[in-house]
Amino acid sequence: MSWFDRMKAGLSKSREKFQESINVLTFSGPDVDDDFWDNLEETLIMSDMGARAATKIVEEMKDTTQRKALANADAIMDVLCDRIADTFTVAKDGEGLDQDPLCLLLVGVNGSGKTTTAGKMAAEAKGNGKTVVLGAADTFRAAAIEQLEEWARRSDVTIVERERGSDPASVCYETLEVAEREGADLVVVDTAGRLHTSADLMRELQKVTSVVRKRAACPVMTVLVIDATTGQNGLVQARTFNDALDLDGVIVTKLDGTAKGGIALAISYELGLPILKIGVGEGIEDLRDFDAHDFARALTGSEE
Repeated sequence: MSWFDRMKAGLSKSREKFQESINVLTFSGPDVDDDFWDNLEETLIMSDMGARAATKIVEEMKDTTQRKALANADAIMDVLCDRIADTFTVAKDGEGLDQDPLCLLLVGVNGSGKTTTAGKMAAEAKGNGKTVVLGAADTFRAAAIEQLEEWARRSDVTIVERERGSDPASVCYETLEVAEREGADLVVVDTAGRLHTSADLMRELQKVTSVVRKRAACPVMTVLVIDATTGQNGLVQARTFNDALDLDGVIVTKLDGTAKGGIALAISYELGLPILKIGVGEGIEDLRDFDAHDFARALTGSEE
């Protein structure tokens, strides 16, 4: 199965919800009037794309309709996929995951999938011939260290760890030292889950990110891992983490378990952050680089 087919299957719940709403919208008739546009905007918002992104998409579609003299609702809906894709924030050249060497600091709330994401990214990079170092900076959850150890063993990559309860910042510092000695192409640091509502824990995470950014001799990306099933709460999480840490990007996981896939667009557009990777399953092959147009096609069911 190709990656697009895998992604399309993973987004089936989100697509079914979206298409049901679109079908209701177009079933009412071919006329394009104020009610049509209002209903389309409501449909996008109900698909978890966020009010701001929905408004932008509808305004651009109105402009396209006038310029191209599109005559009916069906013709207008044909351009929706492109408008959704174009609304995502895109990483600037030289500022994405293709940097080499690169240090990734994964942050997020408990249960978002940070540890699994770290392991999958390490495995992918190792499979592509890169030297990888994993940093087990989630020192509060013993299972996280063991989980990352297993990923390191399976992928045959170096892992830096300390006993449970150690200072996470010191683990990060040591990880970067080891990475320099080994000439690592990729460093992936797994941090402890932080409730975005806890000021104390967020301050501690600020300390960790500060240490990493100051110590690293290579570019550092602070990346938020978001569980798509949280829906609009994920946007609240992302905004809080971004305010505290000045994020560089987002990875959206568990898209296969929700009808709220549109949240990826809400986060990307409202916070101006690129979606770097998405996860649509449990396997290593189910976490891949994000492509806005392919995502929009899979979400809307567009054939082009």
